[in-house]
Amino acid sequence: MPTDAPSSLPPVLRPDAPPIHTLEDLAARFAVDVRGGVAGVTLTGLTLATADLRSGDVFVAVRGVNRHGAEFSATAAEKGAVAIVTDAAGASPAEASGLPVIIVDDPRGILGELSAWVYSTGRDDTLPVLFGTTGTNGKTSVSHLLEGILGQLGAVTGLSSTAERHIAGQVIVSRLTTPEAYEMHALLALMRERGVEAVAVEVSAQALSRRRVDGIVFDVAGFTNLTHDHLDDYADMREYFEAKLPLFLPDRSRRAVICVDTELGAEVVRRSEVPAVTVGTPALASDADAAAAADWTVEILDERPVGTQFRLTARDGRTLTTLVPVIGRHMAANAALAIVMILEGGYAWESLVDALDEGRIDAYLPGRTELVSGETGPAVYVDFGHSPDAFEKTLAAVRRVTPGRVVMLFGADGDRDATKRHDMGRTAVEGSDILIVTDHHPRHEDPDSIRATLLEGARRARPDAEIHEFSPPERAVIEAVALVGEGDAILWAGPGHQDYRDIRGIRTPYSARELARRALREAGWPVPEPHWPVPYPTDTTPASDPERPVYPER
Repeated sequence: MPTDAPSSLPPVLRPDAPPIHTLEDLAARFAVDVRGGVAGVTLTGLTLATADLRSGDVFVAVRGVNRHGAEFSATAAEKGAVAIVTDAAGASPAEASGLPVIIVDDPRGILGELSAWVYSTGRDDTLPVLFGTTGTNGKTSVSHLLEGILGQLGAVTGLSSTAERHIAGQVIVSRLTTPEAYEMHALLALMRERGVEAVAVEVSAQALSRRRVDGIVFDVAGFTNLTHDHLDDYADMREYFEAKLPLFLPDRSRRAVICVDTELGAEVVRRSEVPAVTVGTPALASDADAAAAADWTVEILDERPVGTQFRLTARDGRTLTTLVPVIGRHMAANAALAIVMILEGGYAWESLVDALDEGRIDAYLPGRTELVSGETGPAVYVDFGHSPDAFEKTLAAVRRVTPGRVVMLFGADGDRDATKRHDMGRTAVEGSDILIVTDHHPRHEDPDSIRATLLEGARRARPDAEIHEFSPPERAVIEAVALVGEGDAILWAGPGHQDYRDIRGIRTPYSARELARRALREAGWPVPEPHWPVPYPTDTTPASDPERPVYPER
């Protein structure tokens, strides 16, 4: 049923003084038919969801999974919409609202171009430098590292990642990995208005497939890797890979920086239609020789709980040595990718050396192998990784800095790619001394069944391993802390920065970072002050707005 209740998702961010356009111009540019009068009507924004609608908006009515957005045209009119943009199928219900109706062939298909026009000032010289990063693992880390390094160079920065949106120092919780096209263009307009000079954007495969970054040309596109994930959205790994490639076409980016540590990185280089520079980490790569032949190579120098020190070297002999403040060789590779992307974005090598050489990158990566424990007692890391490859890399990183035992605590997403669950269980048990399986986002699946599949994969791989099953996760982390002592480590993979669990469509307040701290404190171990805001929310709200077209959260 439709509802006027506020969306539980964070609000759409918009410029304070948006450009003003006329419906006549909009119709002249985009319409195949117009019903109703458009003369003398102005608009200041647009939206797909009436919950986000503001007076002066155009309501873009698209067909969702369950309903056509045009069914909500009357609500849009009541909230101050000035017109409806829809397709032929939505024209009649849209007309019933009494608003002008602008009919286009494919409202979803033109949303990016339409949004770019609505929020455009007509001046390209006001646009910030745009960095877009795609890949399976590392997108969020690279984005936050880009922002951190750019800040060290003195730039006013913006960020759009799975975890957060940042606008010149303001921090907002994210809605989706990559926002809808109208949200993305409104966000960029607000950043431009606030003097942001450079923006790091995480670009998911789903964002490219669903055209959420249409109308945007990134100055530099980055590629991290491609591993098993998202086969709930794509038929197979080849289709998933192909979904990433449009980012490396001239209508999406101007230059590319590509990590060649995985086999498919080389294929991205071959198929990129924009100039591409490569980065390789021989200690990580599936083909060490190919990585060593990259334009830039990464040498791991030291791994400590406070971070990973590495040396970045160019073919021409330029070198830079710095520390990324997170454990893991893969994090050094992510940091190197960010540094080279900034260089390709036009920033001076000398400035990067002055800011970083023999120092450290000043960046906070929320929920990315985040150490939430104190200086004494067991080390507890909370991580967002939820794929076999992420488990393998992160467990190896924890192992290298842990003198004692490593405990792995994890669950799996419901209503998502179930084909990776056996491999998640196998990788988790192979990399740990003790395995604890718990719940994550069950969504509409039976959590007992999800855990059973994970346990089956683990027990097949190591029948003799110490494996526990605890539900819910609030209990699981207490049990995990009871199993460890000084010199041991716990890796809690999956929840990362998230502040909720999706249980049958309800966003249940939940913070793995805070639950881990609480368990440590109750066991008598000291805990530091958190980076994140606490307490986390105490209300429960619907996981999605019924008026919003339904797309999986990515």
